[in-house]
Amino acid sequence: MAGRVVIAGGGIAGMSTASALRAGGFDGEVTLVDSGEFPHDRPPLSKEFLKGDKDIKAIALQPEQWYDDQSIRLIPRTSVALLRPDAGAVELSDGTGLPADRVVLATGGRAARPPLPGADGPRVHVVRVADDAARLRAELVPGARVLVVGAGLIGAEVASTALGLGCEVLLADPVSPPLAAVLGAEIADWLHGVHVRRGVTVLEQGVRSFVDRVDGVEARFADGGSRVVDVVVLGVGMTPETSLAEAAGLEVDRGIVVDTRQVTSNPAVLAVGDPARVRGVSRAGHWEAAQDDGRRAAATILGHDAPGERAPWFWTDRHGLHVEAVGEMDRAARTVLRGHMGEAAFSTFGLADGHVVAAVAVNDSTAVRAARRMIDRRITVDAERLADPATDLRELLRG
Repeated sequence: MAGRVVIAGGGIAGMSTASALRAGGFDGEVTLVDSGEFPHDRPPLSKEFLKGDKDIKAIALQPEQWYDDQSIRLIPRTSVALLRPDAGAVELSDGTGLPADRVVLATGGRAARPPLPGADGPRVHVVRVADDAARLRAELVPGARVLVVGAGLIGAEVASTALGLGCEVLLADPVSPPLAAVLGAEIADWLHGVHVRRGVTVLEQGVRSFVDRVDGVEARFADGGSRVVDVVVLGVGMTPETSLAEAAGLEVDRGIVVDTRQVTSNPAVLAVGDPARVRGVSRAGHWEAAQDDGRRAAATILGHDAPGERAPWFWTDRHGLHVEAVGEMDRAARTVLRGHMGEAAFSTFGLADGHVVAAVAVNDSTAVRAARRMIDRRITVDAERLADPATDLRELLRG
């Protein structure tokens, strides 16, 4: 199939689209426009890259030669500035025009900065792109007083990394425990407690303002208290990047509205990853979900059947623990603990009507892989056998 596809954004969603197009036999032009030096992975930014264990080249999504091998034109350090879908073209930030029969918006999002006084101060950081992490890394010196606002995935990972670098870490979040909706209250509470056990000071407080001072940043909390720190990191979510879509007159409602094939309100434009929102569908904005979006968009362009839906899955690492979650824990009527909380490896399964609907595992990837197959196949399981660590999960997969 010939044609010209321009992909705006080189995150995992954009890269997945490009890769899937070639894997599916697309023989037209594929152009990937990215604002960075080259497309890189984001999860390491709060962990290995922030620690300094990996440099930017080590987190590249593909080596340089891959683009030549796949006949994919990469235009780095540039962005798509204007969509002209009716004219079959896009305009780049340097004024260059590119022909485009289909455009895929993989524009990602911006790290949220709450509308608080001082939230845009020079010592208040976010972690969204490599430059963000590089700036923050320079501040995470031993003994630095670091306040992390938000104890979700990014906040927890940054807190863990900063502690490992010898910083004094304060983690503030008014929600207790954070991530209960996706991990279940029991494991969420245990995981949040790991911060304290490892030496992080935890506050169940929201922040009202930041005041820049000679000796640091004064963070003022909702209860009237305050702390002076050297560095602030905001981990309070993401705002989808929809400006291109809005300027082009596409439907936007808390994201770029797409159908189940990733097509926007203009059939020549698709959207994938963080900025895309399927009408009437609640979907997690994690790494694999973005990858699946790209594959679905490629199938649409190729005229192929869309790949089947899979139970949503994500992972996070903190304090030497590897945590994986699959499914939708908020659908569970009951939970079953496999092993003992706090062991080297344990897991919990969420059940509804005799079926597994979710699972969370600490240092136990095998349990999550089995749970995902149980969810996708709607296998009826015996809760007592599931809870027994002596039970081989492969036996339960046979139904």
